Amino acid sequence: MNPHILSRRLVLGGAGIVLSSLFAPVLPCAALATEALDFDELYGSVGVLGLTFSEKVKALSGRQVTMKGYMAPPLKAEADFFVLTEIPMSICPFCSSDADWPDNIVVVYLERAQTFEQANALIEVRGTLEVGSWTDPATGFVSLLRIVGASLATA
Repeated sequence: MNPHILSRRLVLGGAGIVLSSLFAPVLPCAALATEALDFDELYGSVGVLGLTFSEKVKALSGRQVTMKGYMAPPLKAEADFFVLTEIPMSICPFCSSDADWPDNIVVVYLERAQTFEQANALIEVRGTLEVGSWTDPATGFVSLLRIVGASLATA
C-alpha cells in the first residue's frame, strides 16, 4: 500500500477519533471544585478593631465550599436558613450587628426550606461562600459570612 494514498477507512477512523474527543464528557474545571473550609481558617486576626478575613476566605469568596459544624437552635422548626457553629450550642447566637459577630459561626441559606437537625448532630454544608457584612431584608439578621444556595447532610 502506498503511504501517500489515504484510504476511506483511514480517513473515517481518524474523523471518529476527532469527533469522539469533541463530544467527550466535559470534566468540571478547577474553579467549580468544592473547597473544604474549617472554622479556624475563617479569620486572619481577631483584635480590638474587629475581625479580619483570612486570605483563604478572601480567595474562596464566590466559590463552592464545604464546612462541617453544628446547627444552632433555629427560630422555627422549618426554615431556609440557620447558623452553623463550631461547637454544639444550646441557644442561637443571633447578633444585633456585625460588630458583635462571633468568630465561630457562619450563616447558611439553604436552596429550599427544610426541617432541621438536632443541635448536637455534626453536619456538612455545601454552597457558595459570600464574604462581607450583609443584612437579610426578611429577618434583619446581620452576617459577615454566609454560605448560600446550600445543601446539608449529616457528617
